Amino acid sequence: MKAIVTGGAGFIGSHLAGALISNGAEVHVIDNLISGFKHNLPRQAILHQADICSNEARMIILREKPDIIFHLAAQADVGRSISEPKYDSEVNINGTINILEACRDASVAKLVFASTSGVYGNLEKPLLSEKDITVPISYYGLSKLTAESYIRLFHQLYGLSYTILRYGNVYGPRQTAKGEGGVVAVFLEKVRNGLPLNIHGDGEQTRDFIYVRDVVQANLAAIERGHQETIQISTSQSTSVNRLVNLLTNIHGSNIDFSHSPARPGDIKHSCLDNKKARIILHWNPEVDILLGLKETYKFKQA
Repeated sequence: MKAIVTGGAGFIGSHLAGALISNGAEVHVIDNLISGFKHNLPRQAILHQADICSNEARMIILREKPDIIFHLAAQADVGRSISEPKYDSEVNINGTINILEACRDASVAKLVFASTSGVYGNLEKPLLSEKDITVPISYYGLSKLTAESYIRLFHQLYGLSYTILRYGNVYGPRQTAKGEGGVVAVFLEKVRNGLPLNIHGDGEQTRDFIYVRDVVQANLAAIERGHQETIQISTSQSTSVNRLVNLLTNIHGSNIDFSHSPARPGDIKHSCLDNKKARIILHWNPEVDILLGLKETYKFKQA
């Protein structure tokens, strides 16, 4: 199997590229290296340094004619999406359209797309399902939701098979505290540098933290399953930011200073995703709980 991973030098993409290679795939990576790094890539991966919005990226897909494309490259910073909505839409919407057109023209068999729990916005529900309404409160969530709609239409019009995976809050080794960096990466960088943590809001906001290795396994499962499905990849467990600080304090072995600041625009208060559909359709289950995942990530950061 020949696979292309867009954003494959980034956090999730590099882990996925490594897993695909371990499974015997020929892996090509399209990455502009704005937030990705060459040193993240497994040695056998073939890097094409290109932007997903460019004609160069399109030509790479036409030339390589992969069996499957994992489209992970994105503008994933919620704050930047609020301050620069045009840039956010250029990358997440127009970049996705460019990849879709290349898939159509190269007769790619399937696209697996990395989406987000951010498409739901601030729904007042303890557990969200794929059937819930989508009301994004950030341009990032809106651009990802729009990209999903283009993917579904490309299937209807051209027969391009797809699986859309809506991730919870992914964390793990190689995640940076910038760009797509989530709260775990931001906090661990502070801890490593002996700096106090800044908690936005009261810290009672909750997230469904999913370890990167589990996300990779869901992507691998989507190669053969979940065609034309939108599926949540999560633990179905809520963890508050305050509890996250407590867990990190225990792992660190000494007190961690922190302070509070006002909540940020576009931030979701509570987000927890039901993973029942993933378990049934993808035959997938998350295997790494929050404590083990944080311990592994902490050890990596201290290396």
